[in-house]
Amino acid sequence: MCEDHPQHEGTGTGTNGGASRGLNRRGLFVTGAAAALTLNGVSFASGAERRAPQPGQDSGKEAGTRETRTVRGTLPPGAPDFVYLPVEIPEGVSELRVAYTYTKPPVPAGTQGNALDIGVFDERGTELGGKGFRGWSGGARTEFFIRADEATPGYIAGRVRAGTWNIALGPYTVAPEGLPYEVTITLTYGAPGRTPKPVYPPDRAKGRGRAWYRGDCHLHSVYSDGKRTLAEIAAAARAAGLDFINSSEHNTHSAHPHWADLAGDDLLIMLGEEITTRNGHVVALGTDPGTFIDWRYRARDNRFGRYARKVRDSGGLVVPAHPHATCVGCNWKFGFGEADAVEVWNGTYTPDDEISLADWDSMLVASVRGGKPWIPAMGNSDAHRDPDPVGSPQTVVLADDLTRDAIQDGIRKGRSYIAESKSVELSFSAAGGRGKHAGIGERLTVDRDAPVTVRLDVKGAPGCTPRFVTDQGVLHTGPALPASGAGTLEWRTTASYAAYVRAEVRHAPAVPGLPGALSAFTNPIFLGRA
Repeated sequence: MCEDHPQHEGTGTGTNGGASRGLNRRGLFVTGAAAALTLNGVSFASGAERRAPQPGQDSGKEAGTRETRTVRGTLPPGAPDFVYLPVEIPEGVSELRVAYTYTKPPVPAGTQGNALDIGVFDERGTELGGKGFRGWSGGARTEFFIRADEATPGYIAGRVRAGTWNIALGPYTVAPEGLPYEVTITLTYGAPGRTPKPVYPPDRAKGRGRAWYRGDCHLHSVYSDGKRTLAEIAAAARAAGLDFINSSEHNTHSAHPHWADLAGDDLLIMLGEEITTRNGHVVALGTDPGTFIDWRYRARDNRFGRYARKVRDSGGLVVPAHPHATCVGCNWKFGFGEADAVEVWNGTYTPDDEISLADWDSMLVASVRGGKPWIPAMGNSDAHRDPDPVGSPQTVVLADDLTRDAIQDGIRKGRSYIAESKSVELSFSAAGGRGKHAGIGERLTVDRDAPVTVRLDVKGAPGCTPRFVTDQGVLHTGPALPASGAGTLEWRTTASYAAYVRAEVRHAPAVPGLPGALSAFTNPIFLGRA
């Protein structure tokens, strides 16, 4: 049942019309993306009810007047991914405010309960990839507002222009008895105010020239479902020894203009988004300021390639996140053909990271045996709140300087390793005859049977065990590192025996017979002629 129940404050009047049965939908449509449902619209003061405009007022409404409408309904199991509630916004509105609630009934063990996300699109429409997006908070907030001068974190400040806006409801999971919801929309009339011109962080910091730089490219703040402010994240990043971070809020770019004051000579702040679809999440890493990437599609819709290209056209990298995570909608279903890198290690090292590592290693094997390009690995914290540590893990990148382009180039080429903290340092190389030498992400061009010496130097990993992994598996393991955490592991091999070598440093096993958690690992060094 979906009913519209007008409520009034100040001089606000008007109705939404009568209720109707069922989903009260205006249409179920597919736009080449996830199916969407449009409900009956919500209208405010009609032309007959509005006075003639007064000087300095577009609407004729007295400044500060508020009008409220409340919509109630129930979404059934199997509801479309997105349900749009049209709202007719008249002239002269200075603020839109939306609040919502929904019922969370108890469900049997193993059954999904209710979870309902929310966002909004303005009068420019809900077209996939269009310009109408004005904000998204998922399930992190129960209300939001938009004004010309300010908006709730997650939403884009700007004038509340007249026309049909759409509140977007996302029934993430629906209990067997359905999902009852209530949405309350409040308009405030008055002068619109001025929207400040956005200022973004610079795309370079004062680096050390060609050097190893540490970064965490998957972080969440109050601008999506995190609890930390941007200032708290920046402070935590500096404490973690990071040189760069990437803004990656779920399905919104609203944080972009709020980072500028937090960047500095010591911290490069790149801008992006975590594109959070129903079939997996992907980090847009280092896009141009103000770039929004749509997320309203599934793998079956064959639209991901279009938005991966948009990420790259906007100067960013495409990085599938936590591909084997077990949360609903988190498991990656789009394949890796569009990936510039893959987030193999996400936050605290858990079994799904071990699966991601094994899956990535299998992709390396397929690439060398098929003569195809390989996909580098990354590690990020995905930190949301205390006690989630920022910078654990962190990706350590060899870059020509501390700039967006240089860091992205190092990540794209796999000139990087992943470490659990700033305490862990690796130096990994391969050497052949005649002074030939290669580092992480590079190829040592030697004959198949020419001797190759692989060397790993480790610091900051006491009690951990270093080992070398190849396309044939783990072929050489060293002793546990001493209490100092420092040590060296060397191994002699040939390109005919190992098409690539990568290094791992692992903690002691927590479960006998299973590998211990990673302290660090590297991207591969390839051996032989391409």
